[in-house]
Amino acid sequence: MTQTEPTGTKPAAGTCPVHNFNYTEYQPVGTWFARYDEFREKSPIFRNEFGPGFYTVANYEGILAVMQDAETFSNSVVTPLDPNPPFKWIPEMLDGDEHLQWRKQLGPLFSPKTTEKLDGKVRERAIELVEAIQAKGGGATEFMAEFAQQFPTSIFLELMGLPVEELPQFMEWENAILHASGDDLEAREAGQIAAMQAVMGRFFSVIAERRAEPQDDIVSRALTFEIDGKPVSDEDLLSFCLLMFMAGLDTVSVTLGWAFYHFATHPEDRARIVEDPDLIPGALEEILRAYAIVVPARKVMKDTELLGCPMKAGDMVNFAIAAATRDEAAFENGTEVDITRTPNNHIAFGAGPHRCLGSHLARRELRIALEEWHKRIPEYRLAPDAELVETGGQLGLTSLPLEWDR
Repeated sequence: MTQTEPTGTKPAAGTCPVHNFNYTEYQPVGTWFARYDEFREKSPIFRNEFGPGFYTVANYEGILAVMQDAETFSNSVVTPLDPNPPFKWIPEMLDGDEHLQWRKQLGPLFSPKTTEKLDGKVRERAIELVEAIQAKGGGATEFMAEFAQQFPTSIFLELMGLPVEELPQFMEWENAILHASGDDLEAREAGQIAAMQAVMGRFFSVIAERRAEPQDDIVSRALTFEIDGKPVSDEDLLSFCLLMFMAGLDTVSVTLGWAFYHFATHPEDRARIVEDPDLIPGALEEILRAYAIVVPARKVMKDTELLGCPMKAGDMVNFAIAAATRDEAAFENGTEVDITRTPNNHIAFGAGPHRCLGSHLARRELRIALEEWHKRIPEYRLAPDAELVETGGQLGLTSLPLEWDR
């Protein structure tokens, strides 16, 4: 990380640049990364008048400040379009001591020591999927559907004690919750809530089954948790399961899409990791940095000022983490990918009290996927007729058609 002057020009006191755009729109590949890079160069913070209106932070300095100050910027929201959501994802949407109590009890389930024990299962699943793709013949695959959305999700369903056979239905719900788009905000919210209710309905049955007969899975472990000395309520257990469902079914899949998009379009980088697999862990960190996917939100809890822009209690804020991890004030040539970059102290998994609990498992899954795929299919490219589209609310590819010579 370099130490240079913050990018962009801070707004004059009491002012803030204004834009109006739907940040959840589907766009051609690379659009959103480039757009946030452009915003950052002009101003580190601005007001987006889309929907109810909210502030967007666009540089490393400001985004890090927001993530580290949970008292001023509450995590009780997940989208800047809804300041009073009718749902609660646990522990993500908790603050203070309650959040800390959940984190302490969840920590051992996602520690490096615990996730290391999953190596065999993770590697076996990766090999199974790659070899199934090879066995089809034809030298082609729709990578997102046939690998990225199958590999980490099936592992996670097993960890949660859910049948892998139900994955298609789970993915349909996940897409409705996390990748909804369109300008009709009421219709979109209704669809998201319906999908969340369906997910919690499924977990309601799982919780009842685990109360009767505990198993070696995350739901059974969560049944033993206590908050303020009392057992966790069924309502909070459902909210916890909802968050685990979304985190487990989406983030690694989306990041795999960007990793394989990069290596398909940068054959020189792909050749380096094939020739020297020891480069894969560092290359993975660079993919996480340059293609950071999450666009979180926060709610302002007290009047404050950020980067010269005044905010009032109740205001909403969002930020693409990629706007921080690609900021050249923090990373030299930050918009470029250097798979040997060092040091690489990125914040793709967040920072502060809400830093991602599942980062150790995510890194392990991503590394193993890259290792096992490139042992078997070392050369591949984008299909020549590919028209790639990325989502806006969380930055990910909707499809990734790859092909290779048989």
